[in-house]
Amino acid sequence: MGTTAPVQAGPGSVCPVLATAQVVAGKWTLLMLRDLAEGPRRFSELQRSLKGISPRTLSVRLRALEEEGIIARREFAEMPLRVESRLTEKGRALVPIVDAMREYGREWLGAAETCDEAAAGFLKAAAR
Repeated sequence: MGTTAPVQAGPGSVCPVLATAQVVAGKWTLLMLRDLAEGPRRFSELQRSLKGISPRTLSVRLRALEEEGIIARREFAEMPLRVESRLTEKGRALVPIVDAMREYGREWLGAAETCDEAAAGFLKAAAR
């Protein structure tokens, strides 16, 4: 489930905004980038952080990001097997986009100061 090829307006010309959007617009992708920007994460850590994502969807999205060269997977020779995902240089180049979206959400949309605050508020409301 990789990304689709960017729309080309003519020979050798691709809209860079559209090309980037096609990489990051997949469901959960921006939130995965947000989490991986903090450092390597295990599958279970990502699943806990991304409340509501199914294991299959997480696996498919991780695979697609790996195929794009956005993340790298590292397996440790341990029992039980431990696998971590981390951003590559190409993936780290997307972090300013996530940061800009965070700032835009705070400033213009009245979003919570942090994603943790938003999640806590959501869980508190759901418990009522």
